[in-house]
Amino acid sequence: MGRQAVHADSLRSVGRIGAMTLRYEQRRRMTVLSHSRCTTPWHQSPPIQLDGSGSVYQPLLNPSGGLVGGDRLSLDAQLGPDTHVIVSTPSANRVYRSLSETSAQLINLSVGERAILEWVPDLTIPFAGARYRQEIHVRLEAGATLLLWDALACGRVARGERWDFASLENEIRIIAADGRRLVERYDLDGSKGPHRTGLARNWEYVASLYLVGDSIDAERRKKLEEALALILDEHPEEVLGGVSQPAVPGLAVKLLSRSAPALVRTFTALWTAARLCLWNRPMLELRRY
Repeated sequence: MGRQAVHADSLRSVGRIGAMTLRYEQRRRMTVLSHSRCTTPWHQSPPIQLDGSGSVYQPLLNPSGGLVGGDRLSLDAQLGPDTHVIVSTPSANRVYRSLSETSAQLINLSVGERAILEWVPDLTIPFAGARYRQEIHVRLEAGATLLLWDALACGRVARGERWDFASLENEIRIIAADGRRLVERYDLDGSKGPHRTGLARNWEYVASLYLVGDSIDAERRKKLEEALALILDEHPEEVLGGVSQPAVPGLAVKLLSRSAPALVRTFTALWTAARLCLWNRPMLELRRY
């Protein structure tokens, strides 16, 4: 075997394969983790009860500090009927430089009848030269509600890395109980230069918020849409965004931000308004440790 073939084989073998499985069910009006399994670099952390509502907060921990070329992390979570789970991360998802191999994070989420999933991880930061692919696929049953947040930094801004990653693929697919689908997909190729990002190239952060479910009736949807639009209009010099009604029942929010504080402030306000309107519940203080 020649030196080039050996080098190619070594590149294909880099990275770690981590898988996590989570199952939730309701017992005595409380959401409990009934089954879990994970392999490194995932680390299993027990869910936390933050209030008396019956919901649980599930931290997702990757102690390795980020993803390198060849890493492949997968998560499969199933929420049983009437459960309520808030999923987040203690810090940003960092994607490091890779010479050839792509790192990937593949998420499959199933939300049972009348269940609630709040998917609110910290943002993803692709370093210069990073190659990354993310897929978030969600299936909702009748009466289920999804709040999904996905945010991306243009790079390590303080180091002058703006939109300098090698490649970035992102797909969000949500299937409603009636079979209708919402798909958000983009593929940014580093070989296309600075114009690959279009209007987003002058901003530091890009984010999406989806509020989906057949449990959101027309009256609440209209009320929530108005509340979210007012929040997005509060600081137009720092945040540019809009609210629309997608092909599935619910609302879609797209926004651009010029700074991390503005992004966090805006998302906190959006999340707070959504929790109040949809479930009449206050904002939660998540434990980031």
